Amino acid sequence: MILFSARHLFSMLILLSITNLAAVATLLPQDEVDALKEIAKMLGKSDWDFDVDPCGVEGGWGDNKNNDATTNAVTCKNFTDAHKNTISHVISIILQKQSLAGTLPPRLFRLPFLERFDVSLNYLNGTIPKEWGSSTNAVHLSVVGNRLTGPIPKELGNISTLRHLYVESNWLSGPLPPELGNLSKLTMLFLASNNFTGELPQTFVNLRELGNLRLGDNQFTGKIPDFIQNFTNLQTLIIQGSGLQGPIPSGIALLEQLTDLRISDLDGPESRVPQLNSTNIKTLILRSCNLMGELPGYLANMTNLKILDLSFNKLSGKIPNSYSSLENVEYMYLTGNQLTGAVPDWIQVKVKNVDLSYNKFTAGSECHEGSVNLFASSEVENTTSYSATSGLVSCLRSQRCAKSRYNLFINCGGSKAEVRGTAYEDDSQEATPSSFFRSDYWAYSSTSYFADNNPAVSYKVKNTSTLSMNNAQLYMEARRSAISLTYYGFCLMDGPYTVTLHFAEIMFTGKKSYKSLGRRAFNIYIQGKLVWKDFDIEIEAGGVGKEVMKNFTANVTKGTLEIRFYWAGKGTTVTPDRGAYGPLISAISVYPGFDPPASRASISAGTVAGILAAIVFVVFLILVILWWRGCLGRKDKMAQDLKGLALQIGLFTLRQIKAATNNFDTANKIGEGGFGSVYKGFLSDGTTIAVKQLSSKSQQGNNEFLTEIGMISALQHPHLVKLYGCCIEGNQLLLVYEYMENNSLARALFGPEELQLKLDWWTRHKICVGIARGLAYLHEESRLKIVHRDIKATNVLLDEDLNPKISDFGLAKLDEEDKTHISTKIAGTYGYMAPEYAMHGYLTDKADIYSFGVVALEVVNGRSNTSSQRTEECFNLLDWAHFLKEGENLIELVDPRLGSHFNKEEALALIKVALMCTNATPALRPPMSSVVSMLEGKVAVPVLDSAGTIMTQERIEAMRKHFRGDEHQAVGENISKSMSIEGPWTGTALSASGNDLYPVLRDTDSWHKRE
Repeated sequence: MILFSARHLFSMLILLSITNLAAVATLLPQDEVDALKEIAKMLGKSDWDFDVDPCGVEGGWGDNKNNDATTNAVTCKNFTDAHKNTISHVISIILQKQSLAGTLPPRLFRLPFLERFDVSLNYLNGTIPKEWGSSTNAVHLSVVGNRLTGPIPKELGNISTLRHLYVESNWLSGPLPPELGNLSKLTMLFLASNNFTGELPQTFVNLRELGNLRLGDNQFTGKIPDFIQNFTNLQTLIIQGSGLQGPIPSGIALLEQLTDLRISDLDGPESRVPQLNSTNIKTLILRSCNLMGELPGYLANMTNLKILDLSFNKLSGKIPNSYSSLENVEYMYLTGNQLTGAVPDWIQVKVKNVDLSYNKFTAGSECHEGSVNLFASSEVENTTSYSATSGLVSCLRSQRCAKSRYNLFINCGGSKAEVRGTAYEDDSQEATPSSFFRSDYWAYSSTSYFADNNPAVSYKVKNTSTLSMNNAQLYMEARRSAISLTYYGFCLMDGPYTVTLHFAEIMFTGKKSYKSLGRRAFNIYIQGKLVWKDFDIEIEAGGVGKEVMKNFTANVTKGTLEIRFYWAGKGTTVTPDRGAYGPLISAISVYPGFDPPASRASISAGTVAGILAAIVFVVFLILVILWWRGCLGRKDKMAQDLKGLALQIGLFTLRQIKAATNNFDTANKIGEGGFGSVYKGFLSDGTTIAVKQLSSKSQQGNNEFLTEIGMISALQHPHLVKLYGCCIEGNQLLLVYEYMENNSLARALFGPEELQLKLDWWTRHKICVGIARGLAYLHEESRLKIVHRDIKATNVLLDEDLNPKISDFGLAKLDEEDKTHISTKIAGTYGYMAPEYAMHGYLTDKADIYSFGVVALEVVNGRSNTSSQRTEECFNLLDWAHFLKEGENLIELVDPRLGSHFNKEEALALIKVALMCTNATPALRPPMSSVVSMLEGKVAVPVLDSAGTIMTQERIEAMRKHFRGDEHQAVGENISKSMSIEGPWTGTALSASGNDLYPVLRDTDSWHKRE
């Protein structure tokens, strides 16, 4: 019995040992575990449990290992080594839709068996690592829908095994590397929705295995290359809004495997519809390609067609009867051509959705018959003598106007709403892919089908978040379209009108996730004229969920007004979801630019006399009361000056301001400057405000107070701080601004250490672009050409989403275009002032450009331009930048706190642009519009000249230690030297005006209480 037990125990031990060995055999090599830890750290993936087997289904490693059905999985495969041992290796990493906010891991080669790496739809920033070129077994690489910048590294051309490369919907830029032509096994290449430039490399002729090529929404140049005829395996070709020019190469006829062909928005000479020999095509879109001539007869043989879109070309003639063979076509768009003859009867019977609007067919009686949109499908017949209907399209010619209209208000996509006494009409009816709707005095025509969106989509959009803007009821819903949306007003009186278009981006989120990375762009036409190309709601509004109103002038001559929105292939199409692109409009307001005629109702002369007598008596009584109370004896110069400005701004009472700030409670004080105190407050409607109070001992004075009101009230831009209004009562002078949640750029970068923000490179670059956009508006785009005179980090405020807004216009000057410069008393901030202005008072917009260059360098470096050590030595960031330029080591200027997490190409470009802006010669500084283009990668940055900077080695080392950081010195040590408060100038970075809106105030309770 004892012997049996011993033998049994021995057997169990052997079995347990074998089991443990088998378990160990399924574990990854330690090198690959370490590689996964490095990848997790770089990506920001925090839920992988390294205490369990990464090849298993527990611990966040993915319970579904099917690569085609999972969004979160690490997959392994067992291999047998030379010693016949079974070893697991990672072959696939899929991490989709997780909003990971890190950077791409460079050393994927540490996983030598990795075939698939997919981090689509996240929030990753930085660049594509060149080290990926060492991944010898990679088959599938996907980074779709992130924030990646910079070029595609040429080293990717070394991955001979690569079959799928997806980089769509990022911020990648630069020319495509010719080395990609080495990827002879490549079958999928998605390059759409980036900022690529240049011509397609000739080496791409070697990509003969390509089956799917997407080039849309880029800035390529040159013609569509003839070598695409070599892609004989191509099934999908998408070239929409790519920048490439036509005509479409005739060699496209050789692509007989095509099932999906989409080419749109080509510039170039006129051409005929190209011959296509593939009978497998299901989707054929040749929109706005400058095509002319008749519809080709061979299309009748494409019986597999489901989508046919030849809209917005110059096609003429009749629709061939042979097209009746296209029984499978579900969507046929021939909009915006010159087609003639009668509309064939078979179209209404066999095709579900047809749009024939804007052609020259034989006039019909209806604008919409069945599923066919016939709006403006025939030429206008001026059969009426009534001016308000003489320009009506044929299908509306029976319209009778009860009266002449001189305004129009539509709540697009929403129900009837009343805003400030104005009734906006209902527009809540559901549209179809080819729809027309008519109200009493307006109509809309929609040509729209989201080709990549399989489920049925609504052409109305509802907001799902809380909107904080005024008149939010106009922005809760909106109407959208995938191609073209036209609003048509009629029965209008002839004359000039102001057309106000209301927009808000309510389909994207403002959170740091892939759902915030969508980009929408479309064109706006008024009365057939392009008034805005590639309009981006989010950029113009300064964020998502924010309203922006754009005003345009229109001249009505035949009683009709046409407003059209058109998608020209720009913007993302896959983020946040497929189908989130195309025009989006919230409301339309049309106001007369003339005095409307008086109402026909008359009032008797006696009644008028009685009313006037009553008014005179009431006014006299009020004046007597005011005189008796002593209110008319005081000469209020400020009130007189304010009245003289005739400003259309909000006027607040002192009681309202006291209620908002809790009677100027010190707990609400958020700043103290030369102008006075700044308080945080809340209006009765919940709006958060910043109240700027002029102190009785202010250095700024009434003139600058009035200047600031006058300037800001005349300016509206997403990168300029918004002025809500002012208050002037007694000796109180108050300005009411929008509240900026993140204070100033100065505090974020080099304020007290506990108040600084960790700004990543993407945010820093966005801030610089935003400042540049704001200045471009001031200098070149606004009705008033304005020189700010005091651009500095403390005058750039950051909102909740870290969007920059220029503030403090107390020193601004109008730039009269017929004068070469303005001679003025010097005022501004030392360290930011251009030399010609500081020394001679010579002021042009070039002074602001110089200041921008200084701010841009501060953003890159994270330190103030001028700051003193404990010794008497003063270091200048601009001098350090010039020295590094001479040594061709500009990258050393980048804030060391960023580590390696920044885009080197973007950083170098930004530094070079900043040095151009700070050129000692004003004429050599680029205009701000050019600065914007260079920072966005649309224009190449010129090569910098050599200026020669001489420094001692001792000073070089001291500056290097200072600007590269010293662990024993707080970054905000000398912040008080660059953020002026009251008192005379005592340092090189102090403001001569001392009027910062949000000066840094470390001891303010409000900041310590902020979340």
